[in-house]
Amino acid sequence: MFGSMQNGASAYAKVGMETGVIAANPHKLIIMLFEGAQIALNNALQQMQAGNIAGKGQAISKAIMIIENGLRASLDKSVGGEIAINLDALYEYMSSRLLLANRNNQPEIIQEVQTLLNDIKSAWEAIAPNSATSTPVTELAGQIQSSSYDALAPNMPRLMKA
Repeated sequence: MFGSMQNGASAYAKVGMETGVIAANPHKLIIMLFEGAQIALNNALQQMQAGNIAGKGQAISKAIMIIENGLRASLDKSVGGEIAINLDALYEYMSSRLLLANRNNQPEIIQEVQTLLNDIKSAWEAIAPNSATSTPVTELAGQIQSSSYDALAPNMPRLMKA
């Protein structure tokens, strides 16, 4: 009558993920893409071990889609310069390696790509906006709160100059 518990749990997880995407900043979205690719590759390894060829193919295809349409597509080579160009080449390499892993049923190639993704994700997490600037921002917030500054009040000197 109401559906299975599995469907309910799946719907709940989907809502949680969608809410996380809506609330995330661009930096967090990239981390979520790395996590999604890792989950897909873990699933591919499980399907490979189980001998489920279709499941393995779907999981690897999902990982490739995340790498190509998420991580690679988000690169801005005009702003990112050499780093973006190198990441673009690395993402292309990962995708081609995953195609090979799927075709030849080679879990070690999937593990190689997982290692590469994990290394890039770790570097991305290390440059998180809140990691290096959390203390100064906190101190600035405290200074603003202790003063009579009102962020929502109109800036009168600027308004009077017009």
